[in-house]
Amino acid sequence: MSGDRTASTPEATEREALHRIELGIEWLHRAHGHLVAFHHNTGHAMDHFAVAEQELREAGQTELADTLRDEILPRGVIDEDRWSYDVLEDFESGVYADLQAFDRHVHEELANGRRHVAERLQEQAWAERSE
Repeated sequence: MSGDRTASTPEATEREALHRIELGIEWLHRAHGHLVAFHHNTGHAMDHFAVAEQELREAGQTELADTLRDEILPRGVIDEDRWSYDVLEDFESGVYADLQAFDRHVHEELANGRRHVAERLQEQAWAERSE
């Protein structure tokens, strides 16, 4: 349905805008999933480094183990203080929450809360065509 701008009525333009907002929200959900994966992957990596610290210490490589303990493990992923969960939480409570609220508001205002308005019309047209 995306890009179908053949009808230039205000209603058609509203439907296209609703569709674009829904697509934007879907892409934000994907971005959120990538941030969750980033958070988990970072955590798993740090778990391996924590084990390596102990193994280096057991192998008599105290200086290398101390570097992991003192410089690598306690630092953040963005700067010295921001860990991956901070990035995830900021995204969730910031733009992600704001745009989801906007999406709900727009759908209430323009479509009585209904979602996938463009797809429903497409489904109806295809069903009528097949009769």
